Parts: sequence; structure tokens; C-alpha cells
Amino acid sequence: MAATASAKSPLTWAVHAGVLFLVIVWTLPTFGLFVSSIRDKDQLAVSGWWTALTASEQRKIGRTAAPDTQIEENGKYVLKGNILDDASGAITKFGVRSQQPSAFTAGDTGEMPNGAMMTVDANGDYQLVSDKPWTGSRGKRIFYTVKAPPRFTLENYANVLRANGLGQSFINSLTVTIPSTVIPILIAAFAAYALAWMKFPGRALLIAAVVGLLVVPLQMSLIPLLRLYNEAGLILGVPAKTYVGIWLAHTGFGLPLAIYLLRNYIAGLPREIMESAKVDGASDFDIFLKIVLPLSFPALASFAIFQFLWVWNDLLVAMVFLGNGDDQLVLTGRLRELLGSRGGNWEILTASAFISIIVPLCVFFGLQRYLVRGLLAGSVKGG
Repeated sequence: MAATASAKSPLTWAVHAGVLFLVIVWTLPTFGLFVSSIRDKDQLAVSGWWTALTASEQRKIGRTAAPDTQIEENGKYVLKGNILDDASGAITKFGVRSQQPSAFTAGDTGEMPNGAMMTVDANGDYQLVSDKPWTGSRGKRIFYTVKAPPRFTLENYANVLRANGLGQSFINSLTVTIPSTVIPILIAAFAAYALAWMKFPGRALLIAAVVGLLVVPLQMSLIPLLRLYNEAGLILGVPAKTYVGIWLAHTGFGLPLAIYLLRNYIAGLPREIMESAKVDGASDFDIFLKIVLPLSFPALASFAIFQFLWVWNDLLVAMVFLGNGDDQLVLTGRLRELLGSRGGNWEILTASAFISIIVPLCVFFGLQRYLVRGLLAGSVKGG
């Protein structure tokens, strides 16, 4: 026994190391996303999340006070002020030309194109001195590099939560997701029991068809399914772009995986239980309702996790079957609009990501203890 335990020890360490590696690979990006979501948006735009605890350098452009604020000292015309205003940080470099924004060190004096002299201190104080009066209606441009300390804020989350229509989009997502999770589970549970324990012609072909549907790309069937739904809606008088349409779409896309997963689980249930129930006079419906469903809860919960996560995070199907109206837009669509047309608002993107995963995380942690049991059941013994 000691020799056996010793022989397995390296394998155990390898498994533990592999699990630790996978945990790090999955956790590190999420941690980086969270750090980015609470960083100042200016610092986030110029440096990665791993530099969040170090000072960051940002190149900026500012303007001096207007020429009408100039004063005359010893025959010179002087403009004074502070370029940083209320911002934190210290200026390290500055320049007087756009081609050389970091030509001078803070505290030095640089010559401007018109012959005037400019001095910028580390605290942002500037002084422009000229032999001639300053003219124009706007201040002169100053190019400077500021080294700012790390700054963390909840302003990114506040901007997302204050977005117009976010609450309605949250309700829309729940309205889409809950029925789109429950309906395929109800249908798939009946179908899985029939394919596992009921004998009828064509059962093997149906099982093969379900497995084949697992590999059909979603994008390939979107347009045909939408046309079919619209044509059926015209006949039945049902308008397009309704919740019924998106419920049916998500049900159709989720049924193959649901039937396959539940069928494997139900087929692995003890045959003796089924035979004893039939000897006692129970019908297939009674067996399914009173025996199979309670025993199949791990498989039902594991599929519910997958289906809920997929539907909650979906954007493509929602845009096609539900539309983009304010009263129909789901949460992912609303967050997409906050990013703008170019998608460059990283502070909105990172904060939106954590706001959108709150509900899926609650569902996952509530049902995760059933996940592995539901996925592995039926992998060794099947009907």
C-alpha cells in the first residue's frame, strides 16, 4: 500500500499543479477586468491594469489664461496661472511645439516661436514672458507630460448605472432569459425520458438527429428561422419582434443540448426503479413526474446554468428577434450603446462587464454543486 501511494504521489502533484494553472488562467483576466473597472478613465487609456499601483505618465494639452489677463512687469508682458487646475500629479516635461511636446524638463524655460519665453513648474504653475503685448482671444497652448499617482474610483460604475433606460433593459433581459431557460428544460425533459426509456420506431434516428443538431451553427439558422416565424406570424396574426419570438428562438437553439444532456442522465438511472414502478401499475407519466424528475435535478440544474448564461449574455438573437427599441432593448444591447460607435470607452466596457455578470454569478453559485454531477452522469453507463 505504501508503494502504491508513493507511486501515485507525482501524478497527484501534477494534477494539483494543472488545476492551479487553470484557476490562474481563468482568474487573472477577471481580476484584471475588475481592476480596470475601478481605475481612472484617463489612466486606463494609457496603461494596463498591471500598472494600476504605479504612477502613470499622460501627455496632455492645455491652454494658458486669455491674453486679457496679462500683466506688465518691468516692461515685459506676463501671463501667469496653473495648467493643472485641480488635477493631481506632477509635470515632468513640457513643450511649446506640437512636434516636441516633451522638449523641456519641468522648471526649465523654453523659447516660444514668437520669441517669448515659457516656464512651467512641476506643480503646474506657468509663466509666459514677452516683449510685446499678448494678443488674441484664446490662451496659448502648452504641451506637457504629467506623472499622476494611482487613482481608483467608482465613477465608472456610477456612469453605467445612471444610464438612461438601464433599469428597463435589466427587466427586459429577465423577461427574455427566465422563460427561455424554463421552456426548453420542460420540453427536453419529456423528450429525454421518451428517448431513454420508451420503445418506439425511429428512436435511434431521433437520437442521431439530436446529436447532429448540436453542430449546426447558430448564425447559419438565424435568417431562415426568422423568416419562418414571420410567415407563421402573418398567418396567425402575431406581430413580429415580440417576446414570444425570442422565447421560441432560444428554445429551438437550446433544445439539442438539453435533450442530449438529459437523455444521458436519465438513461443512467437504475432500471430496477422503473421496472418496480411499472409492476406497481404506474404509467410512464407517473414514472416521469414522481421518479425521474426528482432524480434528474442535477442534470436539470447543470443545463439551466448553461442556458441561463448563454441567453443572458446574448446580443445577436435579441437584435434579430426582439429589436432595438427602448422598451425592447436587453441589457447587453444597452451596454453596447454606452460604448459608442467606436467602442473606445474602456472604463464603460469594464464596469459594464461586472454589472452584467452579477445575475449569472448568482445563478452559477446557487446551482454549481449540481454542475459536475449533471455533466458526468451517464458518461459511463447509458440506456
